[in-house]
Amino acid sequence: MITEPELDGEGEPQRPAEVAEPGAGAGPSTRPPARPWLWALGGAVLASAVWVGALAAQNRFTTGPRIDYRHSEELCKEAPLTTLGSLAGGFEKGRQRHGEGPALDWSSCTYEPMRTERRAGYYGRVQVDLHKKTDPGPEFGAQPGLSLFMDVVPGEAEQVPGLGERALISGHAMEPRLQVLDGGAVFTLTVQWFGQDGDAEADEDALTSAMIEDMRALILALKK
Repeated sequence: MITEPELDGEGEPQRPAEVAEPGAGAGPSTRPPARPWLWALGGAVLASAVWVGALAAQNRFTTGPRIDYRHSEELCKEAPLTTLGSLAGGFEKGRQRHGEGPALDWSSCTYEPMRTERRAGYYGRVQVDLHKKTDPGPEFGAQPGLSLFMDVVPGEAEQVPGLGERALISGHAMEPRLQVLDGGAVFTLTVQWFGQDGDAEADEDALTSAMIEDMRALILALKK
């Protein structure tokens, strides 16, 4: 026997169960719970990286390279170039300059040969740079060799043992340059040989030995 609701169409079909939305009083969600310790670990790593970067930046600008040498306003007295002078026949009185600043103290002395006819001679120049903020190590030896008259000196640089942290000599017998790096200090000795037709050329080995000996004497003289 058919009941009235079925005859009249007033009955509603059975609806499927609706999925409860989160927070609507439904049962527990099937999504796995968050792991707070992962977020905490990530935050700690990020904070540590920021701290290390800030510390490195601070040290870069507040901690300068090691300087074991004093600044001299009278470098010609400190560097008489006795050995080189005896090889070159003597130098006239040197001309010196110097400067001081927040990042760099520097001093130099330029030597001219004695005015002797028919004899080869040497020009010389010594410079001491004390870098107080920036480490000169990464750029040491990267620049091309320059003569006293700012000409590029050919030839590859060679290591010189026993002077500072690193020492390089470049050029040739007529235009050698010796550089020494020790912490924030850079010592440079440049020589220019000249002569006339018929003059014997410079002895490269003797010149190199004289430069090394005079450089060693200068380093010891300026040591604190």
